[in-house]
Amino acid sequence: MSDPTEGNGTAGAGEAAEPAQPASDGAGERHVRVVLVDDHRMFRTGVQAEIGQTAETGVEVVGEAADVDQAVTVITATRPEVVLLDVHLPGGGGVEVLRRCAPLMGDAERPVRFLALSVSDAAEDVIGVIRGGARGYVTKTITGTDLVDSVFRVQEGDAVFSPRLAGFVLDAFASTDAPPVDEDLDRLTQREREVLRLIARGYAYKEIAKQLYISVKTVESHVSAVLRKLQLSNRHELTRWATARRLV
Repeated sequence: MSDPTEGNGTAGAGEAAEPAQPASDGAGERHVRVVLVDDHRMFRTGVQAEIGQTAETGVEVVGEAADVDQAVTVITATRPEVVLLDVHLPGGGGVEVLRRCAPLMGDAERPVRFLALSVSDAAEDVIGVIRGGARGYVTKTITGTDLVDSVFRVQEGDAVFSPRLAGFVLDAFASTDAPPVDEDLDRLTQREREVLRLIARGYAYKEIAKQLYISVKTVESHVSAVLRKLQLSNRHELTRWATARRLV
């Protein structure tokens, strides 16, 4: 498979293209410069192929990053209009990227806006990145056409959410009470929480591996870690535990 960053002017993970002034193209007047931040290279490649044909979509992918440090470096160097940001990243996650890029988001003349793009549909993930400054949150089940539309809406300053996720945000910001701390859940990493939810929903290990872009062996390791940390014996107990906490 050829490297998607060769021959098309797109910077690879940890690399940044030089900032450029927006130019008109075959997509008409619409043009937006985008950075992709996701720790799975194959997923970035897929998004690039789906939305990065600038002449057709108006989306120009000017950089990619696979972890927090790379993301901050590339975003600072390229100053895109929109960043497609995964929630779970090595180095502190999407929230850490938002924290470190806060001055860029607050730039009145050239604001960098963030749209979370994640496999997770967990309320705490959605609320966390929105509180961090992201303008929206869509899941990876979104179509290419809808993702392009979402990117342009965020560029224009709109808030964009996958339909069922908007309720999480409304509920969170309508309440002045902080959510209760669940010490058991806090023992789990973000990836372990993702695996936990999918196991509790009845997904097979192979299905989880495909959805999270990880190996079956890695899924098994996460399940073992979850069971050990929560002091549970099997996936049936795990499902009951998750259901009781309304995590499914």
